Amino acid sequence: MSPLVSAAQTSRTQFGLTLLRLVVGAAFVMHGSQKLFEMGIPAVTGGFTKWHVPLAAATGPLVTLLEFFGGLALIAGLLTRLVALGFVIEMLGAIFIVHIRQGFFPPRGFELPLLFCAASAMLMLGGGGLASVDAVLTRRRS
Repeated sequence: MSPLVSAAQTSRTQFGLTLLRLVVGAAFVMHGSQKLFEMGIPAVTGGFTKWHVPLAAATGPLVTLLEFFGGLALIAGLLTRLVALGFVIEMLGAIFIVHIRQGFFPPRGFELPLLFCAASAMLMLGGGGLASVDAVLTRRRS
């Protein structure tokens, strides 16, 4: 451990990553379940087509499944960095393809996708925290 980083700082950082992972994962599960169970993949694909999302027939189902199952993986802390990378890419696409034309503020602006993107980038860079499946698997390998 670096002399500039105390054990307390490390613990707080790990707790913060865990909290962020749980909240972001839950939010993505909710968005994914809405797409999967309420709207349905055909409606999501239709919306993506309307918004001129490239390859809507593929990206609609992919985004739906990423949000639902990726959100569950984040909650568990499984493949955190990889799933978070997927969310960063998805949110950048959402910002630049759909939301940026609507301005910054909700309900259609890019504020929420930008926050999801930044939170996902933090998880991609920092990992899922000590209370994650990833951390348990890493400790077992060591």
